[in-house]
Amino acid sequence: MIAIIDYGAGNLFSVQNALIYLNETFCITRDPAMLEGCDGMILPGVGAFPDAMKRLRASGLVPVIQAEAQKKPLLGICLGMQMLFERSFEFGETEGLGLIPGSVRLLDAGGLKIPHMGWNDLTVLHPCELTGGTKTGDYVYFVHSFCADTPEENISCHTVYGERVPALVCRGSVYGAQFHPEKSGDVGLNMLKNFARLCQ
Repeated sequence: MIAIIDYGAGNLFSVQNALIYLNETFCITRDPAMLEGCDGMILPGVGAFPDAMKRLRASGLVPVIQAEAQKKPLLGICLGMQMLFERSFEFGETEGLGLIPGSVRLLDAGGLKIPHMGWNDLTVLHPCELTGGTKTGDYVYFVHSFCADTPEENISCHTVYGERVPALVCRGSVYGAQFHPEKSGDVGLNMLKNFARLCQ
């Protein structure tokens, strides 16, 4: 079973609908025992990094997520991906979960509109368990104003929007999608299916 982590700042329902469509077993929870007993976790997120981390800390789930991410697959989506890193500089500096080395900063879009909103193509740099069936040139859907700086070995796929943007990151059993796989048609659904397969 996949646990969608509910901490009051996530876009739960689009992720839920995608898992229903894929016929995957899941729960929406903020119960530490459920996270400890599940086979994999999804951390969604919308809004601002400081507020989301404040809510997550208030839920008491931070140490549980950090511990369980060493034992089972974890997928962060959009802001949920950004929270996987050590810190963000959105509205000052805020500490993240520290599961992937790196930090989050304002996107340097080179004069393009921010937020970056819409479909962009992926370049597959380092194939990982989620990219099976994904190829360079496939399009996925983004909505974000901030991007991650992280060592090259953690970047599975990138896109370009004024600058090179890490789009899919991975380190061990921790994965992060800056785009919304649940809103990215067959390409995104295939990645979610790959993630669910990892959790079995």
